[in-house]
Amino acid sequence: MNLIRLIFELFIIYLLYKLVFELIIPVARATRQVKKKMEAYQEQAREKAQEASNPEQKTTSKGNAGDYIEYEEV
Repeated sequence: MNLIRLIFELFIIYLLYKLVFELIIPVARATRQVKKKMEAYQEQAREKAQEASNPEQKTTSKGNAGDYIEYEEV
């Protein structure tokens, strides 16, 4: 009976090992990666929203425009 119990316990330990290293750890890593990508996407969206709401911060110098002359209708 001791041999059967030992085999059963080893089998349970093996199943727990497989569960942890093939399911729990990969899912945790994937969750972490998705969270980082979502944070980066949200930061990018915030930056675009700020740029759209503050167009006067972008300065255009007329001296560096080269040969370009702005067209004004008379």
